[in-house]
This record gives sequence, C-alpha cells and structure tokens, in this order.
Amino acid sequence: MELLAVVCLCLLTWSGTTFAAENGPGVIKMVVKQGGDAILPCSLSPRENIVQKYFEWKRDGQKEVFMYDSTIHSNNGGTGQDEQFRGRISHFPDQLQFGNASIVIRKTKVTDSGKYTCDFPQLQPKRRGLIELVVDPVLKDRTEENIPGAAPEPSVTILDETKAWALLQCVVKGASPKPQLQWQDSGGNMVPAKDPQVTDRGGSYDIILQTTVTKTDNYRCVATQKEINHQVHAEIYVHLNAPETPTGWIVGGVLGGLLLLIIILVITYRKRRGGL
Repeated sequence: MELLAVVCLCLLTWSGTTFAAENGPGVIKMVVKQGGDAILPCSLSPRENIVQKYFEWKRDGQKEVFMYDSTIHSNNGGTGQDEQFRGRISHFPDQLQFGNASIVIRKTKVTDSGKYTCDFPQLQPKRRGLIELVVDPVLKDRTEENIPGAAPEPSVTILDETKAWALLQCVVKGASPKPQLQWQDSGGNMVPAKDPQVTDRGGSYDIILQTTVTKTDNYRCVATQKEINHQVHAEIYVHLNAPETPTGWIVGGVLGGLLLLIIILVITYRKRRGGL
C-alpha cells in the first residue's frame, strides 16, 4: 500500500484553494491566494482507521506543522509545533476513521510556501505524502507594515480646470523600488495619461503623473510596487459643468429664422405682383 494525496470533491469548494496538476511523481502542487485557506490532502488507501495512529506534518522536512498521536495533537496539548503555524492549523476529527489525515492552514501567508510532508512513521512500510504549496501574494496597502521604500499614499490635485475639462496631477515621493502609477475612473478603467515625470534620488523615486479628464467622476491614482506586493491609492472627485446652449435661444433663433423667411417671401411676392 502507498500513501495517496487525495481529497474529496467537497474539499475543492473551499474558498481560495486551487489544485494543479502533479509536479513530478507523488507530488501535488497547490496554489492558494494569500489570506485564503489551504487544504493539504493526505489519506491512506485503502481506507484505514487512524484514530489511534500517529502521523505528522512537516514543512521542508524540518518545521513541525501538525502532529497527531492517538487523539493527542498540536491543538490540545501536543508539543513541538512551529510558532509560525500555531493557532492556524486544524484537521478533520470525524474523518480519521476513514484514514483522512488532511489538514487546513488558515489565513495563509507568503512565508507558508514550501514542500509539506504527511508521514506515518510507525506504520510498516512507512507512508509519506508530498505536497508543494505556493501562496500567491496579494497586492494591498502595506503602509502599516513599515516596509522600507513602500510608496506613501499619493498626493492628488486639480491643477487647472474649465467647465469642460480638468487637469489632474498625482505625486508619489520617496518610493523604492520604483512604483508604477496609473489613473483610473470610478469603474476601475485606466485613464490615458501623459508620460510620467520620474526623478531618481539614488534609488529612491519621485514620480509625477498628469492626466486630463472630460467627465464628472471620482478618479483614483494607484501606485503599485509588485516587488514588495504593495499597492496604495488616493481619490479625487471632479465635477465638470460643460457649457449648455439655452433652450430659449434655440427656439427663438428658429422662430426668428422662419419669420425672416416669411418676410422675404412676402416682399418677393409683392414685387412680382407689382411688376405684372
């Protein structure tokens, strides 16, 4: 018998978890978005009651992720669990009788990425499952994490405006690595902008991005630094009053034109009558 890393269909519905094809013999690769829950599947085949058995999960062969030993486990008195995983690992107690030793890593972090092993060292022959977990980082505002060089919230202003258009400016200072700036409308669509003005201050960047808009809307300047998974934005509301042609003037102009045409026709008619 060999240890198979399998999971039932119901587990596939867990939010944030995606299963990919095998990455080599006996290895399953899993990808999960940062902050989501990752289910690491591990089951004996054929099914075998493991309620009174011993199994353990480790990452990269060293860090203890979870230990189970005849109802004693990492969450109820078991020792040795690495601090990184404390309070974030759970298993499936009602599935142990069916040989299911799967675990869940909650609120995944990028540092959770690695190769995980599920071992039954006391069984003969020994059984092991191997899973490669990849935690895909999410771009978000990491200002409070005090990451060196993280772009601060952009400064957005209206430099000039008329009733028909407005010139917007976005400024980000002291960012490293160099951020990408983009103007967006309220629907998240990119707004065409001029070429950015970039000043390199020894690896720290000041960037200015300007755009001209012609619609009333809420506009957003987004600064993105993919290298550190940091994204921050600032918004500004623009209200434009495009000049309108008064309806009365239009009606008056039409009526005046018709009256002038009638007068011309009448004069022309009388001249012709007088010449007869």
